[in-house]
Amino acid sequence: QVQLVESGGGLVQAGDSLTLSCAASGRTFSTMGWFRQPPAKEREFVAAIKWSFSSRTYYAEFAKGRFTISRDNAKNTGWLQMNSLKPEDTAVYYCAAQLTNTAGYNYWGQGTQVTVSS
Repeated sequence: QVQLVESGGGLVQAGDSLTLSCAASGRTFSTMGWFRQPPAKEREFVAAIKWSFSSRTYYAEFAKGRFTISRDNAKNTGWLQMNSLKPEDTAVYYCAAQLTNTAGYNYWGQGTQVTVSS
């Protein structure tokens, strides 16, 4: 089992920055991802980072240049730094963990609400 706890969400204004944290515990995993679900929309991929041996990162097109994913293995914590936030970034943000040699993400956090006002 992997336990994931997100924090850092809140209400901000357009153009502001916000950093989300995801504290992980339990068994090891290979990748941490961030997803979001805007109101009345499907959940979508935001960014991902390899957890060990590599720091390779992946971003959705809308996140490139504005969002930065990072991790600290010693703290077993990942972050999603979001800059120049827009109202369309309003969503519940989830972190997720993918186990080695599995397809998809196996464990999910409870989510944290990010609301961007115009």
